[in-house]
Amino acid sequence: MKKLLTLLFLVTLLTAAAQQKADLIVYNGKIATMARPGEFKQAIAVKNGLILATGSTQAIFKTYKNNSTKLVNAAGKTVIPGLNDSHMHAIREGLNFNMELRWDGVKTLKRAMEMLKEQAARTPPGAWVKVVGGWNEFQFAEKRQPTIDEINAAVPDKPVFITYLYGKAFLNKKGIETLGYDKHTDYPGSLVELDEQGNPTGLLYAKETPMAIYRTLALTGKLTPEERVNSSEHFYREINSFGITSVVDAAGGSQNYDADYQASLALAKAGKLTVRTAYYLFAQQKGKELADYEKWIGQTYPNKNDHILMANGYAMEGAGENLIASGADFENFLEPRIILAPEMESDLEPVIRLLVKNRWPFRLHATYGESIDRMLNVFEKVNKDTPFNGLRWFFDHAETISDSELARVKALGGGIAVQFRMYYQGELYNKMYGQPKTQLPPIKKMLAMGIPVGMGTDAPRISTYNPWMALHWLLTGKTIGGMQFWPKDQVLDKFTALKLYTSGSAWCSGEQDVKGKLVKGMYADMVILSDDYFSAAPEKVKHISSLMTIVNGKMVYAAGKYAAQCPPIARAIPDWSPINYYGAYQR
Repeated sequence: MKKLLTLLFLVTLLTAAAQQKADLIVYNGKIATMARPGEFKQAIAVKNGLILATGSTQAIFKTYKNNSTKLVNAAGKTVIPGLNDSHMHAIREGLNFNMELRWDGVKTLKRAMEMLKEQAARTPPGAWVKVVGGWNEFQFAEKRQPTIDEINAAVPDKPVFITYLYGKAFLNKKGIETLGYDKHTDYPGSLVELDEQGNPTGLLYAKETPMAIYRTLALTGKLTPEERVNSSEHFYREINSFGITSVVDAAGGSQNYDADYQASLALAKAGKLTVRTAYYLFAQQKGKELADYEKWIGQTYPNKNDHILMANGYAMEGAGENLIASGADFENFLEPRIILAPEMESDLEPVIRLLVKNRWPFRLHATYGESIDRMLNVFEKVNKDTPFNGLRWFFDHAETISDSELARVKALGGGIAVQFRMYYQGELYNKMYGQPKTQLPPIKKMLAMGIPVGMGTDAPRISTYNPWMALHWLLTGKTIGGMQFWPKDQVLDKFTALKLYTSGSAWCSGEQDVKGKLVKGMYADMVILSDDYFSAAPEKVKHISSLMTIVNGKMVYAAGKYAAQCPPIARAIPDWSPINYYGAYQR
């Protein structure tokens, strides 16, 4: 009996020791824990998707390495926690990515037009050539947009649709013919421009609403269910290539629950979703918002995770970013600010009461301080008899939020998800309202007041999804065209900027205690960078990308010297997809 007990004791010791050995060790690196400024380690040990420890390479090897441990030599490269975009429309983009020609990162209009013509030549009859956001004229050496005549000349025989920010779109002659647009075509709140003969010119403009642009986009074809899954996988791979390991999906117009969540769900259930995705639900039908949220509260619940392999891998998070149609605070800086409808408050109050009562976190799209003031009036009224009491909620955008409104957000326990929309629209804002004298949105004030702040892109219909462009904006206050938009003395330091993109964004999905830092017990989501973010000049930061992206302790993307280890991915379908010929972001 004594021998048996001794044997059991030894087996227990050996098992415990084995359990402490790592699945993965990344060593010989400059590992930024992001626990505090200036803290770097050489090595990090991972087991079962969690961080076991960080330390010197020698110490980590001695304690956590065995014969089955996978070793990754970082070769002196910088390693950071995985980036987390707190406001991206990733699920919706996955449904469309394979159909889109991306102009993100294209340096000249000449090249952009060459790509358009080339893609049109390989696009089959009946299909559209589409460029949907992620660009503006200030990224081009020519500093101008294409003309509709140039687009017609480049592509006379295939329908083309190009969106520009939220305010304008180009529809070529073949596209007008395909859709049957004429002088009677009308979208309330938008302008379908006509020439002197009363024929559509091919230019669509948003005024009070972008209805003409997005109703037209909806008419330009869809991928099949099989193609949507493949397209989603390619989009997630694309953002992995920049070091994105998490997104907090803000839903969006025409993104219906639950039909339009199925492609990403299929990847999650197959264990192929390579970005932890926390998603919100966006009411789509004006006048039926409350009924939609009542239905969804009976159908799902916050933190419901459908990823087969990862904690928080594909989880429903709450309501937003638009909760009611009358609260759509449209950010078209080509036009003056719109004034929200008088019924906004009466529409919003029952929805907020419902969400607070059922403890559903929520987010709300709001650009201007004038709108935020009215929304806060509703929140404060509800809070008096149905206390928020720690419920997570936040505004998205908040470019012109005032100091007093920030104090009210703080009092209600709210946060702000900011985006680099001014990187793409700074010149337009400047023309409409003049040069801002302070940081806009006022991120430093938010942080000084102790308000949680997450960083994101609002990609891809306005901005690119490349997080390093967004970090360039935080570090310089410049637009993509190089205009100094913020005063130079209000830019962020390297640690603070990166913290917004890691643990800051994790707050927006209630995950700040499990990800965003490379410390013991947190998720093993990390990136080996192409260049050292911490020593690079701010102007160089926008050129950084990932050499290796690790999610849940598993490699999901690799490039450069690690390229041979990159997990394979099926070719994009349909075969004529621009992704097969150009990729997406043009590095």
